[in-house]
Amino acid sequence: MSKICEYYFAPHSPWAYLGHARLVTLAKQYGVQIALKPIDLSKVFAISGGLPLAKRAPQRQAYRLQELQRWSAYLQLPMNLQPTYFPVHSDEAAKLIIATQLAHGTDAALELTGAIMRAVWAEEKNIADADTLVALATTLGHDGKTLLKSADTASVEAEFVRFTEEAVMANVFGSPWYVVDGEGYWGQDRLDFIERAFAK
Repeated sequence: MSKICEYYFAPHSPWAYLGHARLVTLAKQYGVQIALKPIDLSKVFAISGGLPLAKRAPQRQAYRLQELQRWSAYLQLPMNLQPTYFPVHSDEAAKLIIATQLAHGTDAALELTGAIMRAVWAEEKNIADADTLVALATTLGHDGKTLLKSADTASVEAEFVRFTEEAVMANVFGSPWYVVDGEGYWGQDRLDFIERAFAK
């Protein structure tokens, strides 16, 4: 039986964007199965004491931009540090990812997740816009309109709620958050430890 990595994230998270491709690569390298779990980060913050960006102290906001710049340069990933469409409501994007996973499997959902994250952080696109989401899914060869309709169903909503509740139960307080062998890891800067866990 292959090892499983539970992957909790919000689609608009810059840190999830910085780590996404590396996580997918590591999982393939070590034969690890990713359990993709988009969550409502605002609900996780409300329970865990996290603050939305606008409510954080100026010092924290300034340092966040420095860290994003450092990681973007180090990873050679294109990144607009202050994109036009951010902060952005990402629930519909999360549900589209879930609908894609249900219809086409985890690999397809992971690919769409990467596209949605790039849309926010590298392409100046609004992932709260339905037409943008349809176009992103369609570009990857899916029927974007059908998937978006599926994303608006009770079954997908139930999965979104369940993933968020699981995150709370797992003591998640940020995005991305990975769980391997019952141990939680917060942030894309923990991927070295994730690799070690995969290799065990």
